Parts: sequence; C-alpha cells; structure tokens
Amino acid sequence: MKAPERDRAFESLLEYLKESRGFDFTGYKRASLMRRVVKRMSALPQVKSYGAYQDFLQVHPEEFTPLFNTILINVTSFFRDPAAWEFLAQDIVPRIIAAKRPGDAIRVCSTGCASGEEAYSVAMLFADALGDKAFRDRVKIYATDVDNEALAEARHGAYPVKRIGAVPDKFRKKFFSDGNDGVATVRRDLRHAVIFGRHDLLQDAPISRLDLLICRNTLMYFNAEAQQRILARFDFALAEGGFLVLGKSEMLLTHGDAFNVVSLKHRVFSKAGKTRMRDRLLVHAQADDDEATSHLGRHVRLRESAFDTVPIAQLVLDIDGRLVLASAEARNLFGLTANDIGRPLQDLEVSYRPVELRSMIQQAYTERKPVAAINVRQTIGGGESRYFDVKVVPLQMNGDQPIGVAVSFENTTRGNAIQATLQRANEELETANEELQSTNEELETTNEELHSTNEELETTNEELQSTNEELETMNEELQSTNEELETTNDELQLRTEEVNRSNAFLNAILGGLRAGVAILDRNFGVISWNPRAEELWGLPADEVRGQSIFALDTGLSLGALRTTLRACLNGEPHEEETLVDATTRGGRKLQCRVTCRAIAPPRGEPGVVVFMEEVA
Repeated sequence: MKAPERDRAFESLLEYLKESRGFDFTGYKRASLMRRVVKRMSALPQVKSYGAYQDFLQVHPEEFTPLFNTILINVTSFFRDPAAWEFLAQDIVPRIIAAKRPGDAIRVCSTGCASGEEAYSVAMLFADALGDKAFRDRVKIYATDVDNEALAEARHGAYPVKRIGAVPDKFRKKFFSDGNDGVATVRRDLRHAVIFGRHDLLQDAPISRLDLLICRNTLMYFNAEAQQRILARFDFALAEGGFLVLGKSEMLLTHGDAFNVVSLKHRVFSKAGKTRMRDRLLVHAQADDDEATSHLGRHVRLRESAFDTVPIAQLVLDIDGRLVLASAEARNLFGLTANDIGRPLQDLEVSYRPVELRSMIQQAYTERKPVAAINVRQTIGGGESRYFDVKVVPLQMNGDQPIGVAVSFENTTRGNAIQATLQRANEELETANEELQSTNEELETTNEELHSTNEELETTNEELQSTNEELETMNEELQSTNEELETTNDELQLRTEEVNRSNAFLNAILGGLRAGVAILDRNFGVISWNPRAEELWGLPADEVRGQSIFALDTGLSLGALRTTLRACLNGEPHEEETLVDATTRGGRKLQCRVTCRAIAPPRGEPGVVVFMEEVA
C-alpha cells in the first residue's frame, strides 16, 4: 500500500476508535502511535493492513482491550526517579504546606497515573509531612488516566511485594500491609485520600485550584499542538503559585511565560500569574483550530468590555458564592481588584456593606425570582452618604436549577439629592408665601392709617412702590427657580424612561424567542443561532457558527430561500413569509414558516435575520 493511502487508512482507524470507544488519539505523535498499532497487528497474522484491522475490531470487540494496553504504555513505579521525589519531599511539599493557613485544603493531581504508584507516592509524602489526622482532613489527591483497566488496578491499591521495593523503608512499614501472601496493600486511609477517575487531557475540562500537578513522562507522547493545548489547561488548573512537575525527558517548549522555573534539573515549575476569566473560558472551549479560538476570544473580550461599560455597578457570583465578574463601576465603588475574582463573597466587604447580600442571595435562590432593596444607604468618608437600589437576580440555564446570581447596585444618590433639594425649595416657597401674606396684611393696615394725611400718603405710596418692585423681583426669582426645578424633574423622568426601555429591551432578548432565529453575514455564514434553532434542528450553536447555512444538515429545505436571502443582502425590500417542508432532529415532519429580514447597520457589513417558526 502506498504511503498516502496507508496514512488515510490509519486516520480512518483513529476516527473509528474515537467514535466507537471515545478514545481520541489524534493528538498523539503519529510515528510512535503507528509503531504501537503495528506491534499489536503483528500478533494477528490474518490482519495485513489498517483497513483490515478496523474490520477485525468491528467483528471482534474484545480486541480493543489488548490494543489500548499496547498503545497506552503504563510504565510507572513507586518513587520513580528518586532524586526528583527527594526534591519534592524536601522543598516543594514544605512550601505548599507553609503557604496554606492551618486547616486549608491541599489539592493535588497526578495525571497519566496508570496503575496508581505515582499517586500513592505523593500521598505518602504529604501524610509524612502533615501527620495522619491533618492529612486525612486536608489533602485531596486526584489521580487520572484514560485507561480504565489501569485505573481499576490502582483503585485496589494492592501490589506484588517486588513492586514496592523502591518505597523507602520507613514508608513501606508505615503505609503498607506485611505482604505475607506476596501482595502488599496500601493503608486504607491513604487509599481513601486518592480519588481515581478517567480523564482525557485533550477533551475533558481540567481539575481546578490545584496546589501541585504531576504529569511525568506523559506530554512526550503528544504532538506540539496537543502539548500546547494541554499546557494551557495546566495553567488554568493550577492555583496561584501552584507547582507543575514534568518528567525528566520533557520541557516547557510552549507557554514558557506562564510558568517560572523552580528546578530545571528535576523539571519543577511554578505558575507565573493568575489566570484571567477570559482565559478560563478559552480553556473550556473545545476548539481545535486557531480561527475558532480567535473568534471565541473576540466574543469573550466583547462581552467583558460591554459588561464593564454598563454605568451600573454589577457583580456576578457562581452557585458556590464565589465572585466571577465585577464591572468597572463595581470595582471603583467597592474597592475590588483583580485578585478578588474567584474569592468567596463572605470574604469581601461588599457582602455586608452597604447591604447584607448573602440573605438576599439566599432568598433569590429559594424563591427563584429577583429580590430588591430600595434606597439603601452607605456612609462614606467625611460623613457623606451614598444611596443604592440593590437587585439580586438568579441566573438559570434553560430554566434549570440556578447557576449563580447577578447583583446590581443602581446609584440613586443624585436622584435623592435632587429630591431633597426640591423638598427644601418647596418649603422655602411656602415660607415666602407666608411672609408675602403677612406683608400684604401690613400694607392694608398702613393704607388705612395713611388716609389721615396726604403728605404721609405720598411718602407711603413711594415706599409701597419700592416694596412692590422688590416683591415682583422676588416672584420672578421664585418663578425662575420653579421652572428650573420642573426642567430638572423632566430630565429625571426622561432618564428613568430610558433606563426602563433599556431594561425592557434586555429582558426581551434574554427571555428568548419562540421561533428559531439564525443571523447570517453577507456570505450566508451563521453569526448567531438561538436555542430554539438548536432544539428544531439538533445543531449546537458552537458547531454551526461561521458555517454557511446552506452547508448545514438542518432538516430544512433551504434551496427555495437562496433567492430571498440574496435579495435581502442586496438591500431589496423583502419580508415575504415562505412555507418550507422540514424534518426535526427527532424525525418529525413539519412545515416551517420562514421569514427573512435584512440587517442594515450604520457601520459594518449587511446581514440577514432568518426566523424559522413551526406551523401549528
């Protein structure tokens, strides 16, 4: 078989393994992967090619087990490379413990753990350093691998006596059974501290907030692109100041700026800085190409910028009560910094000042509806006060259990000040009216007295004229003040209406649409794909974004819409409704009413909004 044909057959075999058993080997180095598959095929004389081996696997599913055992080289042992483990015991473990407060949890992960020797080795180091009780209470060790058979062996924690020969004598006596039957068993409390689970470094979300991550002699089996993606996940997984341990045959060829060298000889590194929220989202995105990652990055940055520019202070908390997002206004008002992101709300001053937020959040979770506190007062320096309308809104995913809350603080200090000024002006006006009434009564008395003599009357008339002029001036000033107050009140009313309209607009969008909606660019590429469209056609938004709508297997006959869509893009008035035959993802036949509307933004390229609604 020629090389191109052989390569295509091998890639087809890898795709079959991924689809049938969930093992994705596409990120492994091809040369070594081919050698191991050929090694297994050599044990089957009737199999001469990759295509024939794929056919053999379809007929003999029991062959998967020896194939995976051949590919996944489970080479491990207790305290392998003793110098590196001595460095961990003498330097890294004490540093991790010293950086923690008494009682704080310590989280460790051993990836590619195979049959568990490495995970139990690190468990012994922490148990020896902390003591049995503190170890049981504080340390949690996650041991992961993609080989379920190896994990099953690791969970038993039982090994032939000859395999624990590398364990130091003091550990062997303390943490293992006597081994009289030829099998040594890990002590029960040590075993319970280690959690074994299947985990794919390329596909599964990383375990987070780790103080120590051990990945020895695993990266070298992956190609450069896969290593880059795995190291990005490691950067996310480690807590601030956490340590990464690699094998002695491995180096940080990528993401060097994310890690500091602790010991190059022993391949120990520390996390250089704190992972930003945008990077967390990019880690969870399972994008395999640079274009998709860049597109997601732009969307994340756009959402962060939009969140920061909202003139209302806003906080977003997850279901565990940790701060996820804080707008620029919130950071300025409550003295929050980037280091506060990820901290529990109870550790922040904003949790109880200006209002007790935790009780409001609990009420919002219990009632599953927004909770508000109006005109909350906060005293600041110099005896001044600020006022807020505080609103806690539970966040839900498709109507399920809440996943967090959004907290908004609308600053009403200016409105309160204007209201107080208006009240004082009204009181002053009432006082002025009373004084004016008193003056008029005095003038009437004076007029009666002035009738006695003309000379006194003329003098008095001149004085009254002067007084009337002053009163007219006072009335004009009062009228001007009243007009200014009315203008201020009108501006306040307009501002309130704008805020109400903005809130209604946002609520309308967030509430969702009954029709499936697809927003297309000028090349008919999908920009947005709402949940109803996902429900109708069974295509997630992440998969269709950027693809031509005519290339999607939607179950909707789109050929008749090509002319309509092109007319919308060319600026021709068009809102005709079209009935199109369709088939949902469940195989149900239906008719769908499709309406196309052109988008003509002030800036940017034109587009089309396509509404897809099932006809009852």
